[in-house]
Amino acid sequence: MEMALVVPSAEYLASYARALAQGWSPDNLRPQTALDELERIKEDPARFLAEQDDRDASAPPVTLPDGSIMRRLPGYKRWMWDGEFCGAIGFRWQPGTAVLPPHVLGHIGFSVVPWKRRRGYATRALALLLPSIKEEGLPHVELTTDPENIGSQKVITANGGVLVELFTRPAVFGGAKALRFRILLA
Repeated sequence: MEMALVVPSAEYLASYARALAQGWSPDNLRPQTALDELERIKEDPARFLAEQDDRDASAPPVTLPDGSIMRRLPGYKRWMWDGEFCGAIGFRWQPGTAVLPPHVLGHIGFSVVPWKRRRGYATRALALLLPSIKEEGLPHVELTTDPENIGSQKVITANGGVLVELFTRPAVFGGAKALRFRILLA
């Protein structure tokens, strides 16, 4: 089965939860997210699923790697699916502007489970997501990655990403160097 993006729903939730239980996290900067999400699924699976498509930013606030809590931006997630859960890709934005607050490093984040990597899934997921992002009217989106993460850099450049800068992440994210890429949507 070819990998496709699916809207998170009850049909796929058990496979998603298995990936979390096996140690995968949708947040590479805060691995604790996997345990937090498993707890939220256990408490209220329907609410968890509803919060995956959060265009009005009504889901709980975001916990940053240093434990600080910040307001959530509108956004949505899609799950990569090839007969089982493969990974996640998400988009967040500030309505009316391409500018993001300092606590949000990029518009798009993605992660593939370790046992499904090197199959082109992240590249395909980003390509599938970009047309729906254009509907938000942004002139561009930004994605960030570690300088050592050649795989993510290839995913981004394969989808038209251009390196904008090498920057230092804010202290809340550990202060390490990172690369910022931009994909034009116009």
